[in-house]
Amino acid sequence: MKKIKLENLVTKTLGKEVFYYRKIDSTQKEIWRRIVNEKIQNGTMIIADIQTAGIGTHGRTWYTSQKGNIAFSICIFPNCKPENLKNITKAIAEILVDIFKDFYKIDIKIKSPNDLIINRKKVGGILTETRLNGENVKDLVIGIGINITKKDFEEEIKDTATSIYKEFKIKVDNERIITEFCNRFEKFLFRENIGKEIG
Repeated sequence: MKKIKLENLVTKTLGKEVFYYRKIDSTQKEIWRRIVNEKIQNGTMIIADIQTAGIGTHGRTWYTSQKGNIAFSICIFPNCKPENLKNITKAIAEILVDIFKDFYKIDIKIKSPNDLIINRKKVGGILTETRLNGENVKDLVIGIGINITKKDFEEEIKDTATSIYKEFKIKVDNERIITEFCNRFEKFLFRENIGKEIG
């Protein structure tokens, strides 16, 4: 594990603390471990090359067994009502779709609420988890996985998954995508009054 700095970051909080792991069980689990131990700052991000037990939605596995793909989790302490977050997964998906369209002219579809799709195959997914304190959301942890360079898919998903490289044969700057996500997502949080505790 090492601490890294995202270049071209213009946020007040999101992505200011980033910890990179070459290999970890799950970025999502690591965020929650740090929250439970109260050893984490608002906006902290965990990035990994390889996850041995990545978490998808509905208890499924998210496979990050090869380098070069995007796998990260980020924590936010929003201190807001749960209803303020009802559309947050959709908003995250839309931000990611716009980034890939703006940077690489790639058209990614959204399968509501949390799947990113190319040619009817899943290229990415979003996992949002929360913890309440009374009636307010105290902790929000967002996990994002996107298949960028993956060529060989596990038996369970080989017919339903794809990657950016497999579909378009282009190289993607993963750090640029992650940085831009932080920049745009923090703006969204402020706009929706979710970010009042950010910064």
